[in-house]
Parts: sequence; C-alpha cells; structure tokens
Amino acid sequence: MKLFLAIVSASCLSEVAAFAPSAQRNVHSTTALNAKVGIYYSTQTGNTETVAGYISAAAGLEIADIGDASDDEVAGLDSIIVGAPTWHTDEESERSGTEWDSWLYSTLPNIDVSGKNVAVFGVGDSASYSEYYCDAAGELYDLFEAAGCKMMGFTSTDGYEHDSSKAERDGKFVGLMCDEDNQYDMSEDRAKAWVEQLKGEGFF
Repeated sequence: MKLFLAIVSASCLSEVAAFAPSAQRNVHSTTALNAKVGIYYSTQTGNTETVAGYISAAAGLEIADIGDASDDEVAGLDSIIVGAPTWHTDEESERSGTEWDSWLYSTLPNIDVSGKNVAVFGVGDSASYSEYYCDAAGELYDLFEAAGCKMMGFTSTDGYEHDSSKAERDGKFVGLMCDEDNQYDMSEDRAKAWVEQLKGEGFF
C-alpha cells in the first residue's frame, strides 16, 4: 500500500530558532513496507522546524523545507507529512506567512497527489493568539484533502488552552498541534504519541 506522509505544521506567530534541527535536502526515506515517505515544513523563526525534528526522530525520517522540494520529488512519494506556522491571523488563505502560501496555490494543483496519505501538523501560540491557534494547519488540511489525499492523524483538543482554531473539524484537530511558546515541554512527547498513532492507522 502506498503512503504519502504529509506533515503540515502551523506555528502561530512566534517560533524559536534555538535548538531547531537542520533541514535535510534529501527527504526520501523508505519504511519496512517499502513506502516512500517525506516530511515537509516551512518556518519563520524555527519552532515549526523544531517540531518537525521531533516527528522526524520518532519516525526515523528526514525533513526538508517545502521551498526546496521539486514537483517530481513530491509526486514520487507514497506518504507525506506537512507542517506550517500561522502568521496571518484570521485570514481565509495564505495563513502561514511562509513558502507554503505560494506552494499550496501555485504548485500543489499541478502535482497528482490523489490517493496519497497525508498527515498535518501545526505550531502556534495558544495564549497570545488563542482565537487563531494553528489556523494554517487547517488550510493545509483543506487543500490536500481537496487534491484527493487521504487525510490521517486527527487528534484530541484536550489539554490545549485556545479559544478557537481553523484547524478543528468535528471537535478534533486535523493533526498534531504544538505550542512551543507555552507548552514546549509537551511537544516532543506529543510528536512521539502522534507517530505511534499514525503507525496504528496504517500510515507508514
């Protein structure tokens, strides 16, 4: 079964570059099931890259900035994990303030990703921007779903202190949400638990 692991990370308005893992240009990895998997993110100040690193370590995969990915590279994957921050609050589109804002609208429509598995993650500040928590993750979800992807990795909203989020569907988050400003000590464990959940869903 082919998998397309898409990490979408939405990091609400403040990200920290310290201790962020370095992006890797070659993101092709193969699991025991011979599925080609990629993890892509984009970031402003480092928080989204940090969370991508936690996911990478838990899954045994490499990460790369979506701005460095070629169309053929993405099309050749079976599963994709995608993640973004949220900088443009209360917007209907282009919410991340990163390379995703152009890639989602100018590149994704030209790539056949139908049938691929995609998982989304977002990074945000639930205290300072509690009404817009990880909104860009919802945009990632909507556009990959509209492109025909199989969306996986929904998580509970329990334990978060936000007021609202465009990344919620039917009372759940569309993927992994992390707060590197107020709950940074929980992000790594959340990433590990999410990867285990994706394994149970047959994502890898």
